[in-house]
Amino acid sequence: MARITLDKLAHSYKPNPSGPGDYALKEIDHVWRQGGAYALLGPSGCGKTTLLNIISGLVTPTRGRILFDDDDVTGRPTEARNIAQVFQFPVVYDTMTVRENLAFPLKNRGVARDVIRRRVDEIAGLLDLTRSLDRKASNLTADAKQKISLGRGLVRPDVAAILFDEPLTVIDPHLKWQLRSTLKELHRRLDITMIYVTHDQTEALTFADTVVVMHDGAVVQAGTPDQLFDRPAHTFVGHFIGSPGMNVLPCRVDGALATVEGHPVTLAHAYPALDAARVELGIRPEFIRLAPRGAGLPVRVRRIDDIGRARIARVELGACALSAMAPDGVALDGDEASLSLDPSRIHVYADGRLVAPAGAIA
Repeated sequence: MARITLDKLAHSYKPNPSGPGDYALKEIDHVWRQGGAYALLGPSGCGKTTLLNIISGLVTPTRGRILFDDDDVTGRPTEARNIAQVFQFPVVYDTMTVRENLAFPLKNRGVARDVIRRRVDEIAGLLDLTRSLDRKASNLTADAKQKISLGRGLVRPDVAAILFDEPLTVIDPHLKWQLRSTLKELHRRLDITMIYVTHDQTEALTFADTVVVMHDGAVVQAGTPDQLFDRPAHTFVGHFIGSPGMNVLPCRVDGALATVEGHPVTLAHAYPALDAARVELGIRPEFIRLAPRGAGLPVRVRRIDDIGRARIARVELGACALSAMAPDGVALDGDEASLSLDPSRIHVYADGRLVAPAGAIA
């Protein structure tokens, strides 16, 4: 078990990188506390798998260091780092039984037979594999094989960390929630650092205590699920977290007043003068209410989507498209309506970065 420190870590797949654009992973300083449950979240190509492979030793960083506790492991191969890694597609030994697959990492390390049996039985029970322990892995479904792969990563109690690279991709949707809950419970029991790579915000937010959001090779925010939802540090985080994501609208800000498409929007706080190429207002659909015409910002309703738990109005404010909550029973006059915004939930961004109100402590 280990605390993992990323010290000025950066990586380029080019032999002679000459600028930030040549780096698949831009400079990162970060500490993963021992026993934490982390998710690396972002779209394909954002650098999350590169970072995971650097931590595991499959890739050597262009510059910077990785420390397990205070031990510099940057130049060490994977087998010398005492980590377990679970990949996107199941890696199992088809000629072995499920029990033999789960026992393999412990048997290789000379663990006593009775200890191996107890540990294998425990992990098999947690993953609902007990009834399959004596079956050959070749005869199992892809779901069951990925459970074996997960189990082989979890069976060693002494690892420094367990790394998961999108492990639920091949799992049927109705089983994903169950397996995420199982992993969360295992984390609570085992007190092992777990790092989970995914592009799926639901997987990240339900598994992790701390979610690290990546975009274009950089970490744009690390925080709890509540922090990412309530106070996105970057417009990308606002877009990526939430369904639908945060509305981001070009605006002009003058003190405690924003102007969007020529319409005034009251802010909860005054803001300093902003010297930026791009100033934007951000607010989540959950904090905007659709109302009849004349009750707020004038908009044109394009459609209303019923998504079961709520009704989402897709509207246009001038040239800006945005989403808002549509209360049951709201009476509209054709496609004309109004929006009511909660000022306490409005954020201001300059060149994509969250701006603190005037006088706020950074």
